[in-house]
Amino acid sequence: MSEPTAENPAETVQTAADDGEQPKTESHDPAVPAAYAAFMREGWGDRTLDMPRHPVADWAAARRAKLADAFPDDRLVLPAGTYKVRANDTDYRFRPDTAHTYFSGNQTSDAVLVVEDGESVLYARPRSERDTDEFFRDRQYGELWAGRRPSAQEISDSLGIEVRHVKDLPSFDDDRKTRDLTTDEDLARVADELRLIKDEWEVGELREACDITTLGFEDSVREWERVREFGERWIEGTFFRRARAMGNDIGYDSICAGGSHATTLHWIDNTGSIEPGKLVLLDMGVEGHNLYTADVTRTLPVDGTFTPLQRELYDLVQHAQQAGIDAVRPGVPFLAAHNAAMKVLAHGLEDMRLLPVSAEEALDPESKVYARWTLHGTSHMLGMDVHDCGRSSVDIYPKGDLAEGMVLTVEPGLYFQEDDLLVPEELRGIGIRIEDDILVTADGNRNLSASLPRTSADVEEWMGSRIGG
Repeated sequence: MSEPTAENPAETVQTAADDGEQPKTESHDPAVPAAYAAFMREGWGDRTLDMPRHPVADWAAARRAKLADAFPDDRLVLPAGTYKVRANDTDYRFRPDTAHTYFSGNQTSDAVLVVEDGESVLYARPRSERDTDEFFRDRQYGELWAGRRPSAQEISDSLGIEVRHVKDLPSFDDDRKTRDLTTDEDLARVADELRLIKDEWEVGELREACDITTLGFEDSVREWERVREFGERWIEGTFFRRARAMGNDIGYDSICAGGSHATTLHWIDNTGSIEPGKLVLLDMGVEGHNLYTADVTRTLPVDGTFTPLQRELYDLVQHAQQAGIDAVRPGVPFLAAHNAAMKVLAHGLEDMRLLPVSAEEALDPESKVYARWTLHGTSHMLGMDVHDCGRSSVDIYPKGDLAEGMVLTVEPGLYFQEDDLLVPEELRGIGIRIEDDILVTADGNRNLSASLPRTSADVEEWMGSRIGG
């Protein structure tokens, strides 16, 4: 894909195959004589894909209307993106741009949603026709290589939107202002702000992602003997199996952090061992078929039972998390959950005699010395992206207030690094985080991931009933 330019946003979707020339092949592919090519183009029956109207179609149409109202005089261009090379001639599995799918429902590659004058057209790359070599030679788009892509009519019927071939995408070289999501900061901002409030359908998708995520955690514990044998990799693979079986993918690289690896916030190498007597921090989330993701963390005792020290620390984090969850309701600042959780942790650190000042002094924004052992914010928005709506105006998120329909994480943690000489030796190398996905409701909140136990006693009981089960 060429680099987008402000002068010609349509360039964001041009690919080598769009011009109808040679299909994408590799140097080691066999030669294709004319006789073979001609023979391949004949004798094929036609078949249609079963693509009923997608449940998101009406929701997406309403979303497009809101987006168009925000820019009534402009043409809006939202590309889906294309493939990205992983290694030489292999690509990463395609995942469309979030905003493109949010406003169209489409998940096929190389598509572009265009909204103007209150009307929308989806320019897509449909199935390979049989009058060219593409369907049997093209490694990226060919039906015999990559599978049957839906036809333009099938996409249109499913999503309730007009669909044209992406090769017919206009150049947009007229006098009308064209805003491309990949280059226009205002369009990107508004698109993210519109996604802050989840509609009823989205809440259902997030709840389902959380439910499948719970099953993935349970799978991991049921295979605990293998986890002890093969370490962090086994948990990663076990959870991924559930994500692929019941969803689209994992929403982000799983963090399976045994022992001191838990003090690295984004430990995704997952190459370590799982050792008796220690803890393992699991931060994992399933991305559902419609790209909504869960984001859940639990810290588990490898032996199934916390030691007294582990329980004390875990309970402190859990109490902090509960304080954060209790603070979530409409009309309060987004940062209310963070502030409530940090107050509990700071006073806990004071009780442990770790702070160089009082808890209240440490909580002063001009100090924050307690953060040496908490490190990160307690919440972020959640939706189709695990860190959702990140291009919103900072005055709305994170400096604004919560509103009914928002979904955010609450995930405080304590992290004592292996080489931290300011804490007792018995604390070094311990990391604990607990995270749940919280929907803001009219009268408070609802924990979408509540089916996974949180208290130390419930975690022990849960593990005991599932290890080896």
